[in-house]
Amino acid sequence: QLDLVESGGGLVQPGGSLRLSCKAKGWTSDYHGIGWFRQAPGKEREAVSCISPSDDSTYSADSVKGRFTISRDSAKNMVYLQMNSLKPEDTAVYTCAAGYIPCKVVIATSIQDYWGQGTQVTVSS
Repeated sequence: QLDLVESGGGLVQPGGSLRLSCKAKGWTSDYHGIGWFRQAPGKEREAVSCISPSDDSTYSADSVKGRFTISRDSAKNMVYLQMNSLKPEDTAVYTCAAGYIPCKVVIATSIQDYWGQGTQVTVSS
């Protein structure tokens, strides 16, 4: 069983930055992808960014390319999402998810096996 715990959400002004963190407890090398999803009120869940543990290749949604960066610290079983140039439309609950589904499929389908509880990100002046 994989337990994912997020932190780092909050309120930020447009143009500002936030860094989300995800601690993966119970991580094994069997898992193929870990990353971030978001869901705003009234909208479908969107896969934001994903990183493949095998080679640290990253995948991101077009809506965040150039602004968000996913990274991981394998020694600490941590994954981070650095969010820059935030926009009001980035407001959502951001959730860390991981599992056996590889990142290319994750970004295309927004599905994964294990989910955290989520953290609220609000971009507003």
